[in-house]
Amino acid sequence: MADSSARPLSFVQPPPGEDGYFDDRVASTYDDVPEPMVDGTSVADAAAVLQNLAAGGRVLELAIGTGRVALPLSARGVDVAGIELSKAMLARMRAKAGGKSLPVTVGDMTSARVEGPFSLVYLVFNTIMNVTTQAGQVAVFRNAASHLAPGGAFLVECMVPELRRLPDGEVHVVFDASEDHFGIDEYDVVTQSLISHHFTKLPDGRWDYGTGPFRYAWPAELDLMAEMAGLRLRERWGGWDRRPFARDSRLHVSTWERPA
Repeated sequence: MADSSARPLSFVQPPPGEDGYFDDRVASTYDDVPEPMVDGTSVADAAAVLQNLAAGGRVLELAIGTGRVALPLSARGVDVAGIELSKAMLARMRAKAGGKSLPVTVGDMTSARVEGPFSLVYLVFNTIMNVTTQAGQVAVFRNAASHLAPGGAFLVECMVPELRRLPDGEVHVVFDASEDHFGIDEYDVVTQSLISHHFTKLPDGRWDYGTGPFRYAWPAELDLMAEMAGLRLRERWGGWDRRPFARDSRLHVSTWERPA
């Protein structure tokens, strides 16, 4: 059994800048990660799912970032708009083919407004956890709901908190250990906070350290946030292939709808 009295490993958390934690340093390497979504599904296949959910209507991506998902979705003929806080991330999207044509509002996804309505609003890559307070996450749901047409859906892709992997008394979960990257999640079960630590090997052989704060939430808590925003659960999958969500699922793709 782990020694619960031992002092946990700690790291220095740098303060956020104008672009939050997604400044130019992060934006410059953001697209270097492998193409797949959280569960390994290709972005193209995920875009096909989103296109199907949109059913010919307009789509809004919260935290559109560098356009990793929005641009392939737009290339399918879907009318896509976005909200993005980080100007550095947005600049990367604008530099890509088709990136200048997507309308994007610069602002916080908890409150920024876009002229709607939309048939689908989506938020992927665990990004709901970038909002580090419960009140802020509720605000995201309310903002998403306010952009939806009746019958429209809000989709969230998010990991399931990996607390089952924590030995008694420990706070760290190693979620990746490869030749070029080590990823460590640091949990605080009292505040539901999570700090994700990344050690990445650079081309010159040096190692770079980056970190960011998160707030994890269980699917049931997100369902309650949705209810507070006037939404109801439509579907929950254990992956983009629509597999059933089960007790051993490590992520969920959930959609909540605005009643018609």
